[in-house]
Amino acid sequence: MRYKVTVAYDGHRYAGFQKQVNAKGIQSVIEHALEKVMKQPVSITASGRTDAGVHALGQVFHFDGPETIGTRGFYQALNTLLPKDIRIKKVEFANDDFHARFSVQYKHYDYIITNERDNPFIEHYKAVIWQTLDVDLMRQGAKILEGEHDFTSFCNAQIDPRKPRVKTIFKIDVQPKGQDLVLSYFGNGFLRYQVRMMSAALIALGTHKITLEQLKEILEAKDKHACRFNAPAQGLYLVKVGYKTFDFMEENRENNEA
Repeated sequence: MRYKVTVAYDGHRYAGFQKQVNAKGIQSVIEHALEKVMKQPVSITASGRTDAGVHALGQVFHFDGPETIGTRGFYQALNTLLPKDIRIKKVEFANDDFHARFSVQYKHYDYIITNERDNPFIEHYKAVIWQTLDVDLMRQGAKILEGEHDFTSFCNAQIDPRKPRVKTIFKIDVQPKGQDLVLSYFGNGFLRYQVRMMSAALIALGTHKITLEQLKEILEAKDKHACRFNAPAQGLYLVKVGYKTFDFMEENRENNEA
């Protein structure tokens, strides 16, 4: 049977989701736990990778395993074996043609900024910005980044040249929440570092280090050297991986209920 699994994790102690040769990746920890359950090596396939220090509330992976253990069995066994900073949220049966990566319709990332500079418990979980942010200007900048674009200017310089750079951002929501500012990104896919670099560019805009016109020029340059900004990893969360058509109203309703 094919199993679809939703997992949450605190990424600050890990070198990212993907297996690492000389460091601990979250994928390796999960596969090791599955191997204990199934008594044989197991390979999982995730919706995508998250980098070192990045967190997830709703990462998704799939694997093939015996029907006899079942969804409840895997849920209980994995949460018993896994460390407390990696938690299985849901295990479901999936169709044989379900693929955690290739079946994705959209992803939702949040980037959390705070000016709560004296809280010792946020070091690994939010990006601290000392300056006052111009939220209205950041919302105008978000509109520039929405839509279908070539996002070469907002990706890692070492990205595989064969990888498509054109992605569609359905919505960027900029919402104050107490002392925090949450940037929510909904798109059909994201390049490596794209959300962090866009967040850093919006922060630069919000602190009046760049203008709306300069943000537009960075985007339109389609040059990996055009954006000199990259926000810290600890503020980034993979909130949800969607496998049906994106609906912002539905996303809002789900977030409010949560």
